[in-house]
Amino acid sequence: MGEDESSAIPEESAGSTAGSTLSDLFRSVARRLRRATAEALAPYDITPSQARALGVLRRDGDMRAGALAARLGIAARSATDVLDALAARGWAERVPDPADRRATVVRLTPAGRELGEAIRAARAAEAESFFAGLDEADRAELRRILLLLAG
Repeated sequence: MGEDESSAIPEESAGSTAGSTLSDLFRSVARRLRRATAEALAPYDITPSQARALGVLRRDGDMRAGALAARLGIAARSATDVLDALAARGWAERVPDPADRRATVVRLTPAGRELGEAIRAARAAEAESFFAGLDEADRAELRRILLLLAG
């Protein structure tokens, strides 16, 4: 999809990003948000993929590795690597699936649950800081637009 003049942000409303297209601005904001997230995760010495896996397991409970991979939108092999790293650090463990003893599920250890909650709180604080310049109406409008774009 090409970008025309109508997708450029007017100079007077964009400050130093004058002339930037919507996609340029979106990428710039996404980069800033990724940097802020990385800074929020730094004290925990955990990768973004590991943090996402902890978050899914914290919210949704025990699950098979394949289900976790699907929730994270990654290949099963990548999920195995993430889970191996979490298990090596004592944050998750593989246990027999109560519904099928031939299979295993992944569950958080108490340390993993505690870490997951600490990361959730840190990311919430980081997000609040990141979006602090927006009032409630702007936040609601941004959410509405992002939901449209997310499809």
